[in-house]
Amino acid sequence: MRRVTLSIAVAATALGALLLSGCTPQGSSGGGEATGLDSVKVALVPGGPHPYFQPWVAAGEKAKTDFGLGGTTFNETAGWDQTKENDVINSLVANGYNAFGVFGVSPTDINSTFQNLRQNGIASAALGSCPAGDTNDADFCLSTDTEEAAYKAAQATIQAMGGKGVLAHLTGVNVDSNTQRRIAGVKKAVEETNGAVTLLPDITDVDTDLTTAQKAVADLLASKGSEITGIVSTAYNPAVAAATAVAESGLPIALVAIDDDETILKAIEDGSVYATIAQNPTGQAYVGSYALAKLASKECTMAEPGAIIDSGSFVVTKDNVATYDDERTAASEQLLKDFDSKYLDCK
Repeated sequence: MRRVTLSIAVAATALGALLLSGCTPQGSSGGGEATGLDSVKVALVPGGPHPYFQPWVAAGEKAKTDFGLGGTTFNETAGWDQTKENDVINSLVANGYNAFGVFGVSPTDINSTFQNLRQNGIASAALGSCPAGDTNDADFCLSTDTEEAAYKAAQATIQAMGGKGVLAHLTGVNVDSNTQRRIAGVKKAVEETNGAVTLLPDITDVDTDLTTAQKAVADLLASKGSEITGIVSTAYNPAVAAATAVAESGLPIALVAIDDDETILKAIEDGSVYATIAQNPTGQAYVGSYALAKLASKECTMAEPGAIIDSGSFVVTKDNVATYDDERTAASEQLLKDFDSKYLDCK
């Protein structure tokens, strides 16, 4: 999953100017009396375009139909710039959207955006990525436990390597808190081998686009290909690039990827990729929209404000490549039940 991290003075953005002025946009809950779910308009706002977010579109529409929401929208036009993302949110607030699922561009600054929304009675969730540090000022965060997912991926790679050898790790933006969690997860798995596996220096900042990832993988194979026993990719674009490059190289490298791009799934079927770790973007958007609607309508509050909730990660191998989505669907259904039974405090 890609994240571009910028240091931005979020409180000075147009969003802050609008919300902190005390204006309550049309359609906003504004801290008032309870209303029905049909009064809630949910906006799903990634930090920018990326294949990972495409399932959010259909999931938001399904949530609108299944839960009787007043509307949903998906807007990825921020271009991986925190100020632009705040401008997008500002515009949506002005157009009556009163519940926001946001993948923040800047993990260190996004809490300011969530604070501004909360101060005006607008429900918010961090979807797909939690803010950096120990504080989440959104109503909740529903995201992959990225350290756990990377740990699973590295364990699977080490298994495919026969428990020994040289491992390379491809990942995303180095300063992103998610990337650091992934690095920690991979290192944990390697440390458990007690020296049987050697980890090369992490290759970061290679998830900007597929072209960048392809060059990084080509350079890795050219310089270290004969030494490497396994590759684990914990970011989308290098996973796709590695799946193609390793197969074409003919090198005996065990590869474990992330996400379920069609290229990766086909490579698992033909045996050139050992496994991938599927995440749950559909569940994030669908379940997240439901919970946001419950909060925005004032039917419920969070039992634990700012709760951080794992949306799930799933090991996909040749044995379950045809059926893994059933496991993911079941996990989303359980998440929905968990919000009703544990995470939401409803009237």
